[in-house]
Amino acid sequence: MDFAFDSRTEALRQDLQDLMEHHIHPAEPVFTDQLAALDNHWAWDSAPVLADLRAEARRRGLWNLFLTGKHSLPGEEGAGLTNLQYAPLAEITGRAPDLAPAVLNCAAPDTGNMEVLAMFGTEAQRRQWLDPLLSGEIRSAFAMTEPDVASSDATNIATSIVRDGDHYVINGRKWWITGAMNPNAKIFVVLGLTDPGAGRHGRHSMILVPRDTPGLEIRRGMELFGYDDHEHGGHAELAFHDVRVPAGNLIGEEGAGFAIAQARLGPGRIHHCMRSIGVAERAVELMCARAQERVAFGGPLARQGVVREWIAQSRVRLEQLRLLVLKTAWLMDTVGNKGAHTEIQAIKIATPATVQWILDKAIQTHGAGGLSQDFPLARAYAAVRSLRFADGPDEVHVNALARAELRRRSAAVDDREAAGGTSRPPATEAGRRP
Repeated sequence: MDFAFDSRTEALRQDLQDLMEHHIHPAEPVFTDQLAALDNHWAWDSAPVLADLRAEARRRGLWNLFLTGKHSLPGEEGAGLTNLQYAPLAEITGRAPDLAPAVLNCAAPDTGNMEVLAMFGTEAQRRQWLDPLLSGEIRSAFAMTEPDVASSDATNIATSIVRDGDHYVINGRKWWITGAMNPNAKIFVVLGLTDPGAGRHGRHSMILVPRDTPGLEIRRGMELFGYDDHEHGGHAELAFHDVRVPAGNLIGEEGAGFAIAQARLGPGRIHHCMRSIGVAERAVELMCARAQERVAFGGPLARQGVVREWIAQSRVRLEQLRLLVLKTAWLMDTVGNKGAHTEIQAIKIATPATVQWILDKAIQTHGAGGLSQDFPLARAYAAVRSLRFADGPDEVHVNALARAELRRRSAAVDDREAAGGTSRPPATEAGRRP
């Protein structure tokens, strides 16, 4: 087993760490101040400092790194890494989650939308929407979740998409649509119902809706634990009132929406997990610094056994999590997203809970300061807590993972009995696949 990064990954890591240290981290307060000064604070990509940082990232070849080899496009700089190569780079950007992913054009939801267009879009759709997204000229949003149905079961999605001659007509409501408050989000990828009579996984389709289409109403920005999340373009509630778009805006075929959504969400889940590890690493650093600096009851907090326990447990849990995420990335590269489905579910369950625990201890170590805007911990806690809903709530993944585990054991027992062996439970598959 080789735990070392390959030469390309190591070179990119060194370059990215240098960019973070000398450009991105110093620019974080500048970015915050410039956002506050904008006429429209949702338009985060209009902050002047971001253009300078992006130019530097492109100069270094640190651009669109999320676009893994199987989806890379000819001539697109930075693309073509494996998931395993991208994982440690995404982790580094998680140390400045409001700024670094955007600097590298690796921010959600644009990454997932670009992957959808790269995998399933027509040539015309790619030219019109994918090319400007890849170059960072525009932003996008992914409209799936709805307020009137339990969207944890994606087959419930009720927004209607009805064919009318050479057009489709869309009606319905969406909410928690990340990035949609940003006026530069020029295109929305919308999941809706095209055939209510079809099977559960063939009822839905995915379609492109330009922002300026008549009938598309952006009602309000949603608050996340009191934060409006304007650094990422906010989370909007939308309404579609007889929104009419050309039939050529359909992505893939009618009825393929559920499958396309699942193809989009798999990489999105691991990208969130990769970045969250970076969030946790920064939290551990802040916790250690605070414990060494603050004095209570005659000595620094670092001498307190309970604080040392938090620090030690944070390191253990973080290292375990990183190894599981890297294994998942490796499996996605070697056996595909479907073959890595169990591990993708496992990291989706483990990552937010683990990082939330670490952030909680870091906040506790900071005392009242940990709850304030003077440190990034409270905001990070709110964001990580939201990941227990994003791309599917914990309970859905726990249930699916348990079902898969039970099926695997039953199949192994049946195989042994058919071969005349015992029904003793199989050994753990610690090094399984490929």
